[in-house]
Amino acid sequence: MYVLALSDEVVPLVYSPHIRDQFPTVQLILGCGDLPYYYLEYTVTMLGVPCFYVHGNHDAPELTGSGEPVTEARGCTLLDDRVLRHQSIIFAGLGGSMRYNAASRYQYTERDMLLRVLRLTPRLLFNRLRYGRALDVLLTHAPPAGIHQGSDLAHRGFRALRWLIEWAHPRYLIHGHIHQNYRMVKGTHTRHKQTAVINAASHRVIWLDLS
Repeated sequence: MYVLALSDEVVPLVYSPHIRDQFPTVQLILGCGDLPYYYLEYTVTMLGVPCFYVHGNHDAPELTGSGEPVTEARGCTLLDDRVLRHQSIIFAGLGGSMRYNAASRYQYTERDMLLRVLRLTPRLLFNRLRYGRALDVLLTHAPPAGIHQGSDLAHRGFRALRWLIEWAHPRYLIHGHIHQNYRMVKGTHTRHKQTAVINAASHRVIWLDLS
């Protein structure tokens, strides 16, 4: 399956009337946080494929033209703290970043994230018993500890996410948050044991090879 992973910025190549010509093979959109809801809604409408997304640390309600608040991307599926199967692929989502101030509801301490991870484990154990594997794709905003993380607190990775990929062995962890123009880290693909960790900041077309 080809997926279009988006995160952290509105890309003119994506937010374009020619989006179908630019991404003709995409079968699923994955939003890794810090994206306007209208942007995700536009990609879903134009490409006509499903979208799963998680919140980023800068996500906030938007206002419609009539002044009504919008707190989720309409026509998309919020994957935060959920596990679901789509076309036999098992997805889970854990959005947000490390807590570094009080400006956003989508910031978490290491303990907060560990509790979120533990709440997912019963469903992941069920998957392992029923399907022979716990998880295929983990969608996050922040990276796992020690992989693609920045040097400051705001861009630090979570130890809980690293534990999760070492326990659940997903084939992919796709995250955002680490902007390439920040020059925090080199490279966007890192293999950690059985998991390919991919930084999708900006946009990236990814072939999910689950054979």
